[in-house]
Amino acid sequence: MPDTPTKTLVEYERVDNIVTLTLNRPEKLNAFNDELVGALADALRRFDVDAEAYVAIIRGRGRAFSSGADVHQRQLRKREEFEALGGPQGWGTNSFDLLTRAVNWKPVIAAAHGYVLGLAVGIVFDCDLIVAETNTKFQITETSRGLGGAKYWATLAQRGGGAFANEVALTGRFFTAEEAAARNLINRVAPEGMHLPVAMELAREVAANPPLSVRSTVRVRRWHMAQHTREVINMTVGEKLYLTGDFQEAARAFAEKRKPGVFKGR
Repeated sequence: MPDTPTKTLVEYERVDNIVTLTLNRPEKLNAFNDELVGALADALRRFDVDAEAYVAIIRGRGRAFSSGADVHQRQLRKREEFEALGGPQGWGTNSFDLLTRAVNWKPVIAAAHGYVLGLAVGIVFDCDLIVAETNTKFQITETSRGLGGAKYWATLAQRGGGAFANEVALTGRFFTAEEAAARNLINRVAPEGMHLPVAMELAREVAANPPLSVRSTVRVRRWHMAQHTREVINMTVGEKLYLTGDFQEAARAFAEKRKPGVFKGR
């Protein structure tokens, strides 16, 4: 269900040259419904045009960075809606290219904790730098939901994940911040409760440099990200996995808090 109009879904705070964007749907573990995706895109655009803002940090309020897509809204739509929208996302709220679409060349840091699942994996690993609290758990939930983890595989592989990217994309298993750091997928593992201060310190180090110099590097990285995203979309868009019976069964099982039945490959 849509959140109340008066609620700020993404809080925007700037201190000196550093902006903190806080996902503010803690009662749903910051699950991304269409409204939250749109609010994050708007906040990133605001950061992009803020002349005094050099670096942004994305964090989640409450017990988790984000539990991923809001299954009840985005994955339990009627078939007619899926066909009209071209997928689980609402009109204009596709998260695949959120960072490259909303921000030009300013650096963005993810400060993750608790859980980073599904859609949120893409948002975190698209960020330029990543700090995760110890014991943070990541999972490409699209694998077990019948949607496929190709986009996340490409993102992890691009960051140097190699064989590890193959494993977590094909099994859909949880992996920890410590595992991700050991594979050079994230930049820092922070002590419990310290993910935001550690990310802030990293942001200060970046912001101390000439901003145009920093953006030159970010610009090239974003171009490569956009290239990878386009390639993945072109390869997978025709599959329409969101229309399969396996996807529908997995989504219903999640909503009904039960184990899914036997997947049938159709």
